[in-house]
Amino acid sequence: MSQDIRDFVTLSCDLLGLGEPTHSTPVFAEVRNELFAQLVERGFRSIALETDRVAALVANDFVQDGTGTLDLAMSEGFTHVFGGVAANRRLIAWMREYNETRAPAKRLSFHGFDTQTENTSAPSPRRYLEYARDFLDLEADIAGPAGDDERWNRTEAVMDAASSIGATADAYRLRAIATDLLAVLRARKPEPVTDAWSRAEIHLVAGIDLLRYHRQCAEPLEPQERYMPLSAVRDAIMARNLLDIRAAEAGRGATLVFAHNLHLRRQAGTMRVAGKGTHWLPAGALVAPLLGDRYAFVATSLGLSEAMGLQEPEADTYEGFLQKHVTTAWGLLPSSGIPPAMVRTDPTPRQGYFPLDQATLDDAEAILHVRG
Repeated sequence: MSQDIRDFVTLSCDLLGLGEPTHSTPVFAEVRNELFAQLVERGFRSIALETDRVAALVANDFVQDGTGTLDLAMSEGFTHVFGGVAANRRLIAWMREYNETRAPAKRLSFHGFDTQTENTSAPSPRRYLEYARDFLDLEADIAGPAGDDERWNRTEAVMDAASSIGATADAYRLRAIATDLLAVLRARKPEPVTDAWSRAEIHLVAGIDLLRYHRQCAEPLEPQERYMPLSAVRDAIMARNLLDIRAAEAGRGATLVFAHNLHLRRQAGTMRVAGKGTHWLPAGALVAPLLGDRYAFVATSLGLSEAMGLQEPEADTYEGFLQKHVTTAWGLLPSSGIPPAMVRTDPTPRQGYFPLDQATLDDAEAILHVRG
């Protein structure tokens, strides 16, 4: 057992996935902060979280040079309620303090690699496309075909194909405009790339991604059938964002990416929705074949949690084995050293905990177990 993640990271690894088995407890984010500090000593220079890539620019501005305030970084630089997680606030504050005495090339950077969507809502692409249009100083009517933002934002636009905007003439018009904008933007790419150009590209690609997501929302599927293809689109966007982040960070150092285990696995993800099993390729499964030994995955598990109502695991489960062999609050073990066991069955859907199974062990170089 170890508490040093550097014991499990090879020299070739430049994208390290650190999972969490549930978003319902902040304990994994707290351990993540300790591990990221270790990795910074090893030469890592960036971290990417499961939050919107565009919004994260606000947090990175604060991290990099103190633009704005810590409160602003947390309120506008995070999505999916992660700005309210105390461990995330401590992470951003620590990164800003670290950067204060370092040259720009040596500073840490913060990224989001997720889309702007929630499970039952997705915003309008209007403001993202307009950002790129204004940067390019072009004339294009985006507000007209986009219309009222609310018609994109409402739950029905995601959950009911008949209410979706994604396959309308307005959406096709916006896709044509976005394609033209992207062609002009790429043609004007400066060397070296400027921060202003990079921001315009990130906004424009985010708008195109939203149009893609809304197009999937327009597919005439039953409610219980909608989750899987939407998850597949989301993870494909996540994977592309991770590759873009690595391209931007390639000359500076490696990147730690922190998200749910399901997003970082090397194999197809599985989840039961409305009693039906759904399968899709997560971001990890999409980037791993492209990066080879440059990608590594550390999965996580939890013993018990009073706050979540998660009880002590049975001794014959994977978590039961780990509870016995992890003698401190948390610890890292090579996945190859964990013997076959039973899959835990006591967690409830409300707890949001996904137990360890053999497939997850096979995907991971190591397991981070928190006793609870």
